Amino acid sequence: MDDRTELREFLTSRRARLRPEDVGLRDYGGVRRVAGLRREELARLAGVSIAHYTRLEQGRGDSVSDEVLDAVGAALRLDADESAYLRRIARRPVPCADDAGPSEDVPAGLRHLLESFVMTPALLVGRHTQIMGWNRLAVAVFGDFPALPEDRRTLSHLLFTEPHSRELFRAGWERVAAEHVAHLRVLLGRYRGDSGLAAHIEQLRALSEDFARMWAERTVARARSQVYVLHHPVVGELTLHGERVSLPDAPVCCGLDLFAAEPGSASERALRTLGSP
Repeated sequence: MDDRTELREFLTSRRARLRPEDVGLRDYGGVRRVAGLRREELARLAGVSIAHYTRLEQGRGDSVSDEVLDAVGAALRLDADESAYLRRIARRPVPCADDAGPSEDVPAGLRHLLESFVMTPALLVGRHTQIMGWNRLAVAVFGDFPALPEDRRTLSHLLFTEPHSRELFRAGWERVAAEHVAHLRVLLGRYRGDSGLAAHIEQLRALSEDFARMWAERTVARARSQVYVLHHPVVGELTLHGERVSLPDAPVCCGLDLFAAEPGSASERALRTLGSP
């Protein structure tokens, strides 16, 4: 995955989604050869020279100051996640050790923590979206993912290559899958130089047309609190609130994914049923 290509295509995609009238520029009509704003229009909006912006879009971001990056981001109307991503991919990557992350390497304290969540499905997720640890209730809710080969035991594979996930999420699958891909791009910016992460993304692009389509949209968004409606084969509809808890002191992990039902709800009673011995 080429850094210069990623920077160029990210910026091009963000120019393409803006029209002159969206940003207060006059459109003089005629046939526009490019979708969205032209380079010179974007440079004028950002208050930078066309030469500066062209160098950036050609993937030569190392010579561009933070002030220029911020001005370009503001002109492109990037949100906070997109702006952080632009800063990361515009610079030379800091050497990043690959993350093998086998489940055997999960510290004992984290394993005990997972097991302590008796009413909360819990997953320990690595930098390549690999499911490094889990509790019994997570398996009861999301299926027998521990039976998958270790190299395919990832959230990405679970969503895009396992048919039962589509049945579990049904109408909500597209949203959940798109959010996952958007978060993968955050990880790509955060862990630049991690060849294992780049290989994971390339593998999913080859395995799934849906993944390839969503990846080409270049959406960038961190995983946030979400409500998931699941259609479980045993207990029926489950409404769970998902939270990603970061683990900054565990460098091989991205964090804990926790799922909770509203107290006293039918979904909480369903979780009790699934968690019964």
